[in-house]
Amino acid sequence: MTLDEQARERLADIVELQPTKNGTLQDRWGLAGGSEVHRYLEDELGEYYYRDEDSLIRATPEAEALLGADDGELIVAGTELHRRVLDALPEPDATSQSVVATLQGVRETGSDPGVDAVRSALHELVDRGVVERVQRTVPTFRRTTERDRIVVED
Repeated sequence: MTLDEQARERLADIVELQPTKNGTLQDRWGLAGGSEVHRYLEDELGEYYYRDEDSLIRATPEAEALLGADDGELIVAGTELHRRVLDALPEPDATSQSVVATLQGVRETGSDPGVDAVRSALHELVDRGVVERVQRTVPTFRRTTERDRIVVED
Protein backbone atom coordinates (compact mmCIF):
# COMPACT_ATOMS: atom_id res chain seq x y z
CA MET A 1 0.00 0.00 0.00
CA THR A 2 1.39 3.40 -1.01
CA LEU A 3 0.66 6.27 1.34
CA ASP A 4 0.10 9.86 0.31
CA GLU A 5 1.79 12.68 2.22
CA GLN A 6 -1.11 13.22 4.64
CA ALA A 7 -1.33 9.50 5.45
CA ARG A 8 2.44 9.33 6.09
CA GLU A 9 2.22 12.36 8.41
CA ARG A 10 -0.69 10.84 10.29
CA LEU A 11 1.11 7.52 10.55
CA ALA A 12 4.10 9.39 11.97
CA ASP A 13 1.73 10.90 14.56
CA ILE A 14 0.66 7.40 15.60
CA VAL A 15 4.29 6.29 15.92
CA GLU A 16 5.13 9.37 17.99
CA LEU A 17 2.06 9.25 20.24
CA GLN A 18 1.65 5.52 20.72
CA PRO A 19 -0.06 4.17 22.61
CA THR A 20 -2.81 6.64 21.85
CA LYS A 21 -6.57 7.05 21.68
CA ASN A 22 -9.05 8.22 19.06
CA GLY A 23 -9.56 11.49 20.97
CA THR A 24 -5.87 12.35 20.92
CA LEU A 25 -5.67 11.73 17.18
CA GLN A 26 -8.93 13.65 16.65
CA ASP A 27 -7.37 16.70 18.31
CA ARG A 28 -4.06 16.32 16.45
CA TRP A 29 -5.71 15.83 13.07
CA GLY A 30 -8.55 18.33 13.51
CA LEU A 31 -11.29 15.79 12.84
CA ALA A 32 -14.91 16.08 13.98
CA GLY A 33 -15.11 12.97 16.14
CA GLY A 34 -13.71 9.61 17.18
CA SER A 35 -15.75 7.80 14.56
CA GLU A 36 -14.10 9.93 11.86
CA VAL A 37 -10.69 8.93 13.26
CA HIS A 38 -11.71 5.26 13.25
CA ARG A 39 -12.94 5.52 9.65
CA TYR A 40 -9.68 7.17 8.54
CA LEU A 41 -7.59 4.55 10.31
CA GLU A 42 -9.52 1.71 8.71
CA ASP A 43 -9.69 3.23 5.23
CA GLU A 44 -6.18 4.69 4.94
CA LEU A 45 -3.91 3.03 7.54
CA GLY A 46 -5.55 -0.34 8.10
CA GLU A 47 -2.41 -2.39 7.63
CA TYR A 48 -0.19 -0.03 9.63
CA TYR A 49 -1.92 0.14 13.00
CA TYR A 50 -3.51 -2.14 15.57
CA ARG A 51 -5.23 -1.87 18.93
CA ASP A 52 -3.50 -3.40 21.93
CA GLU A 53 -5.14 -5.28 24.79
CA ASP A 54 -6.24 -1.96 26.31
CA SER A 55 -7.75 -0.87 22.96
CA LEU A 56 -5.06 1.77 22.51
CA ILE A 57 -3.80 2.55 19.00
CA ARG A 58 -0.27 1.43 18.13
CA ALA A 59 1.79 1.34 14.94
CA THR A 60 2.79 -2.00 13.48
CA PRO A 61 6.48 -2.83 13.05
CA GLU A 62 5.90 -2.41 9.30
CA ALA A 63 4.71 1.16 9.89
CA GLU A 64 7.77 1.98 11.94
CA ALA A 65 10.02 0.48 9.28
CA LEU A 66 8.21 2.42 6.55
CA LEU A 67 8.84 5.67 8.41
CA GLY A 68 12.42 4.80 9.22
CA ALA A 69 11.66 4.55 12.93
CA ASP A 70 13.84 1.47 13.15
CA ASP A 71 17.06 3.40 12.54
CA GLY A 72 18.08 3.06 16.16
CA GLU A 73 16.35 6.15 17.55
CA LEU A 74 13.13 5.99 19.48
CA ILE A 75 11.10 9.17 19.11
CA VAL A 76 8.41 9.64 21.72
CA ALA A 77 6.07 12.48 22.56
CA GLY A 78 6.88 13.99 25.91
CA THR A 79 7.58 16.96 28.11
CA GLU A 80 10.61 18.42 29.83
CA LEU A 81 9.72 16.32 32.88
CA HIS A 82 9.78 13.17 30.72
CA ARG A 83 13.29 14.14 29.54
CA ARG A 84 14.49 14.72 33.10
CA VAL A 85 13.00 11.45 34.31
CA LEU A 86 14.68 9.55 31.47
CA ASP A 87 18.00 11.21 32.30
CA ALA A 88 17.62 10.20 35.96
CA LEU A 89 16.93 6.52 35.21
CA PRO A 90 19.57 3.79 35.01
CA GLU A 91 20.57 2.11 31.75
CA PRO A 92 18.74 -1.05 30.60
CA ASP A 93 21.33 -3.45 32.01
CA ALA A 94 21.65 -1.67 35.40
CA THR A 95 19.65 -2.23 38.57
CA SER A 96 16.29 -0.50 38.41
CA GLN A 97 15.44 2.27 40.86
CA SER A 98 12.41 3.44 42.81
CA VAL A 99 10.18 6.44 42.16
CA VAL A 100 11.82 8.25 45.09
CA ALA A 101 15.32 7.62 43.75
CA THR A 102 14.19 8.91 40.36
CA LEU A 103 12.71 12.01 42.02
CA GLN A 104 16.05 12.62 43.74
CA GLY A 105 17.80 12.37 40.36
CA VAL A 106 15.36 14.86 38.84
CA ARG A 107 15.91 17.22 41.79
CA GLU A 108 19.64 17.21 41.02
CA THR A 109 18.78 19.08 37.80
CA GLY A 110 17.33 21.92 39.86
CA SER A 111 13.70 20.92 39.36
CA ASP A 112 11.31 19.60 42.01
CA PRO A 113 8.11 18.43 40.30
CA GLY A 114 7.02 16.31 43.26
CA VAL A 115 6.73 12.58 43.69
CA ASP A 116 3.26 12.29 42.10
CA ALA A 117 4.39 14.03 38.92
CA VAL A 118 7.47 11.79 38.66
CA ARG A 119 5.38 8.66 39.30
CA SER A 120 2.93 9.74 36.61
CA ALA A 121 5.74 10.48 34.12
CA LEU A 122 7.28 7.06 34.80
CA HIS A 123 3.99 5.30 34.07
CA GLU A 124 3.51 7.34 30.88
CA LEU A 125 7.02 6.36 29.74
CA VAL A 126 6.27 2.70 30.52
CA ASP A 127 3.17 3.00 28.29
CA ARG A 128 5.38 4.42 25.52
CA GLY A 129 7.78 1.48 25.81
CA VAL A 130 10.94 3.41 26.76
CA VAL A 131 10.89 2.52 30.45
CA GLU A 132 10.26 -0.84 32.04
CA ARG A 133 8.68 -1.48 35.41
CA VAL A 134 10.51 -4.09 37.49
CA GLN A 135 8.58 -5.42 40.46
CA ARG A 136 10.78 -5.81 43.50
CA THR A 137 9.60 -4.96 47.03
CA VAL A 138 8.22 -1.79 45.44
CA PRO A 139 7.92 -1.09 41.72
CA THR A 140 11.24 0.08 40.29
CA PHE A 141 12.11 1.45 36.86
CA ARG A 142 14.90 1.61 34.28
CA ARG A 143 15.16 2.57 30.62
CA THR A 144 14.55 -0.08 27.99
CA THR A 145 17.03 1.58 25.62
CA GLU A 146 20.23 3.57 26.06
CA ARG A 147 19.46 7.24 26.75
CA ASP A 148 21.29 8.54 23.68
CA ARG A 149 18.91 6.53 21.44
CA ILE A 150 15.75 8.15 22.86
CA VAL A 151 14.49 11.47 21.52
CA VAL A 152 11.65 13.20 23.37
CA GLU A 153 9.81 15.75 21.27
CA ASP A 154 7.19 18.27 22.37
